[in-house]
Amino acid sequence: MNEIGAGPAPRWVPNRPRYDLRIARAPDNPDAGDPDTQGEPLSTLRASGSGPGVDTRAVARVAVGLLLIGLTVVVVILFVAGVQKNSQITRLHRQGVVVTITSSGCQGLLGGSGSNPAGYACRGSFTLAGRRYNENIPGNSLHPPGELIRGVSVPGDPALVTTARILAGEQASWRVYIVPTVLLIVLVGLGLLVGSAVRKGRRVGRG
Repeated sequence: MNEIGAGPAPRWVPNRPRYDLRIARAPDNPDAGDPDTQGEPLSTLRASGSGPGVDTRAVARVAVGLLLIGLTVVVVILFVAGVQKNSQITRLHRQGVVVTITSSGCQGLLGGSGSNPAGYACRGSFTLAGRRYNENIPGNSLHPPGELIRGVSVPGDPALVTTARILAGEQASWRVYIVPTVLLIVLVGLGLLVGSAVRKGRRVGRG
């Protein structure tokens, strides 16, 4: 029994965990920062300064593409030049008429070193179909001014002219197509290799 005048018996309260909550207090001077961290770098990770990596595959594809384009242009130019040369020789043999070329002067040509003469570039005049023309004389031989040269030209195309001596040693030939044909084979081979590599890369990417 409780004694008279005594208060009620205290109730049993189970122990409850205590939590220490610390309220972060903003600094009075936000620009000053934490004194314990002043002078330290804001971040320990910095850019190394090197730029983004170079995609070597993309560079290789561009280089191969430019090589194929350049080789294609060379092949086309050589084939066209061969066709034109054979056509001109054929026209001179079939349609050419004999003309007398009078040399009007020559200029010396220097070799690769720039000190040795490599030949001469001469011009001459001739009459064809009642008209007088002045054209380059084919070859690199020296023709003093006034020298008479036996030449051949095509009526209607006076720029197509050569000497009878040079024309006698020229015939239309398939040999002018040897170099462009070899380059064409190389071009086709490179194209097949590039196409195979592209298809293989696509299969790997899909897998």
